[in-house]
Amino acid sequence: MARLVMKFGGTSVADLERIRNVAARVAQAVAAGDEVAVVVSAMAGATNQLVGWCQELSPLYDAREYDTVVATGEQVTAGLLAIALQTIGVDARSWVGWQIPIATDGQHGKARIDHIEGAELIRRMQAGQVPIVAGFQGVGPDRRITTLGRGGSDTSAVALAAALQADRCDIYTDVDGVYTTDPRIVAKARKLSHITYEEMLELASVGAKVLQTRSVELAMKERVRVQVLSSFSDAPGTLVVDEDEIMEQEMVAGIAYSRDEAKLTVRRVPDRPGVAAAVFFPLAEAGINVDMIVQNVSEDGTTDMTFTLNKTELPRARAVLESLHDSIGYAELAADSNVAKISVVGVGMRSHAGVAGTMFKALAGRGINIQVISTSEIKVSVLIAAEYTELAVRALHTAYGLDVA
Repeated sequence: MARLVMKFGGTSVADLERIRNVAARVAQAVAAGDEVAVVVSAMAGATNQLVGWCQELSPLYDAREYDTVVATGEQVTAGLLAIALQTIGVDARSWVGWQIPIATDGQHGKARIDHIEGAELIRRMQAGQVPIVAGFQGVGPDRRITTLGRGGSDTSAVALAAALQADRCDIYTDVDGVYTTDPRIVAKARKLSHITYEEMLELASVGAKVLQTRSVELAMKERVRVQVLSSFSDAPGTLVVDEDEIMEQEMVAGIAYSRDEAKLTVRRVPDRPGVAAAVFFPLAEAGINVDMIVQNVSEDGTTDMTFTLNKTELPRARAVLESLHDSIGYAELAADSNVAKISVVGVGMRSHAGVAGTMFKALAGRGINIQVISTSEIKVSVLIAAEYTELAVRALHTAYGLDVA
């Protein structure tokens, strides 16, 4: 007998027929003798509609009321799934965030979980009841409803698994596991049976959309074993686990890409102490996250600073730096949103030399120019022209021997 948290995303509960399918899966786990808690997302499209209503009424909406509105999507799903389970003879009850409670900080729209009181849910599970928990939400210090940000139901599930001391957190989605790259681009991509927390975190942060980044961070911190699998098939999924659970590490676990990048270059900045802080500190104060950075110093005493950021933040970043033109003293700003970031990820890089060289050689062989490079202990990322994205992913997948035989 195991204690499981089963999480179902929006596509898994998109309509009543799919909710019945989820109920059948939960009932199967209960029949096998497992103690089960379920976390649900809103039905596909529901959250977008709720957000749209808030924005239509007021672009400058009260974030506290926004949370009250958008949290209802998960509440509807939780109630419907409880009804579906009761209909087939499974004792189930729905729970919303404040009832458990899932205590968060007061940052409405992007709250972080402080703690979860799991004792009552554990008691109910031991008595044979299935708690159906509305994901994505909690309650703040002022007793107002809070939400965790888009994709927050994954975080809810992992946090609940930690609080309930669950043996595993199963995240059901519309894909049947974690692949070496996007199968829509590379037909020979293969599904991984296991992947480390670190690899999954890096892949999620650089474009892979299987799991939400915060949920992986929390799973790694709390050592929650996570399994990614499909709601629509019985195929085995991918386990996200500690590095010690994997016998032999591949050099590269996967290739990720992101088309959400933009590049901004601050040209001919006076090369003096403090100039980098003068450029990047105001961006940080404006809440703009900067990723890859490269600096080229010229002999004339100036430097070019190039960095990447999310494409949606480009107008705000330009506005911030334009307001600082006179104090920084740069010559011009040059922006390019027609770029993509390609990343190679694998904990095996720690013990294998030549990973970056293989990447550069493979891209050069396809005539792909590298604009920016950044590295970490288990990742190498490059920025290239967006039109070469798919070619680059295919070339690298082959170069690292990841193609299915």
